[in-house]
Amino acid sequence: MFNAKEIKKEFPILKRSVNGQNLHYLDNGASSQKPIGVIEAVKNCYLNEYSNVHRGLHFLSNLATENFEAVRKKAKKFLGASFEKEIIFTSGSTEGLNLISYSWANENLVEGDEIILTTLEHHANIVPWHFLRDRKNITLSWVNPDEYGNISLSQIKEKITKNTKMVCFTHMSNVFGSILNAREICEFLRSKEIVSVVDGSQAAAHLNIDVRDISCDFYVITGHKIFGPTGTGILYIREDRLREMIPFNGGGSMIKSVTKENVLYNDSPHIFEAGTPNIAEIIGLGAAFDFIESLDQKAVLEYEIKLSDYARQELKKLDWLVRYSFSDPNIAIFSFSVKGKGHPHDIATILDANGVAVRSGHHCAQPLMDFLGVSATCRASFALYNNEEDVDALISSLKKCNRLFN
Repeated sequence: MFNAKEIKKEFPILKRSVNGQNLHYLDNGASSQKPIGVIEAVKNCYLNEYSNVHRGLHFLSNLATENFEAVRKKAKKFLGASFEKEIIFTSGSTEGLNLISYSWANENLVEGDEIILTTLEHHANIVPWHFLRDRKNITLSWVNPDEYGNISLSQIKEKITKNTKMVCFTHMSNVFGSILNAREICEFLRSKEIVSVVDGSQAAAHLNIDVRDISCDFYVITGHKIFGPTGTGILYIREDRLREMIPFNGGGSMIKSVTKENVLYNDSPHIFEAGTPNIAEIIGLGAAFDFIESLDQKAVLEYEIKLSDYARQELKKLDWLVRYSFSDPNIAIFSFSVKGKGHPHDIATILDANGVAVRSGHHCAQPLMDFLGVSATCRASFALYNNEEDVDALISSLKKCNRLFN
């Protein structure tokens, strides 16, 4: 049995007050809070175990390297990868997606080739492909979501042409909370020899990820959305794609030897990890993996579905609320505004005065905002430490907000 109130005790910041009110943190889609185990792991690294990794023979360097590389094993298990060399440490999903664009796509796509994107994408899974289009004169094709905020395989199939070489899509929308059937999409793409790039930034915080089962070529996650430190992330690269790629950055660790005339590159994963990494933060990410692995993931998901159903039911009672794709399968994320009154920024400010933290703006998804015909929305996004009290605080604050507008 999953107990969110007990889990909430693991997150020190959630005990504080904001503007004289209990904090109700509903901005998890932007970044999650950190459990004490993650905070202590980072602190302990700097206090007792810090040194640079992969370069020294002394005790602290060996210890730091051992602890750092242990996280790669944890990431391999967390994502269900086959080999540690498929696990690349990054600063987050943004770097991972840019790495794919430069190291694989720039090397393997030519003028006239096509990449399919979805209108659901975060800018991190859009802008790198704009860069590539400008460099290589490739074509970008777009798939719009249905009325439920979802995108099906059949919708993607309709867009595929003989020139389609890649399909890049989010596993879970950061605006709607809709979950795409990544396995079905990727298995079809593999059958057509089309490369798949999956942005798992939101999904990894809520779903059990198995990249072998999904059958994707690339998968990215970001550490700060799964209770880990900022500046951390994982890029999964399926083994047979590694030989098709070039380095993204040049410097230390990514080489075997350097002369005045030549550079001999290191093997994966180190070829993609130039320079000194975020050592303590990656170790903290390992503690985040430990925290997630300590929980019954099935029970957590069942709890989040139940909480999402409760939030959806209560939000739907507010007939003056504009709701964006509040369909039943969507979980954890709800975007809304108040009909004809107040900018989402105003709404978020009023909610904050009541201790309720939500996000307002375009959520780094401007093509989706254009598709919806709005410039911004408010977004309440839930994590495993949220509960019905947080939902009730959101509803109460929205009612106050509506009264102020009237």
